[in-house]
Amino acid sequence: MTVKQTTSYTDEAYAYAQALVEAGEFSSVSAAASAALIALKRARDAEERLLESEVLRRAKLPPDQWVEWSPGALTASIAAR
Repeated sequence: MTVKQTTSYTDEAYAYAQALVEAGEFSSVSAAASAALIALKRARDAEERLLESEVLRRAKLPPDQWVEWSPGALTASIAAR
């Protein structure tokens, strides 16, 4: 399915998309923008899966390997550096 939508681009973004079209990488600026959005979605989805798997991995650790945490602890440890 394709949805028609009017969008605006910064000069830099449009120039880059147009250059990709002129280089033959995409058939149109719309196609370049769509590809960029899909790539961003895939990257965020992958990051979310990695975070979820890391949380689940850590949750399976024995209690003696857990790291104590309390609200503000991370900020305080960074400020102490």
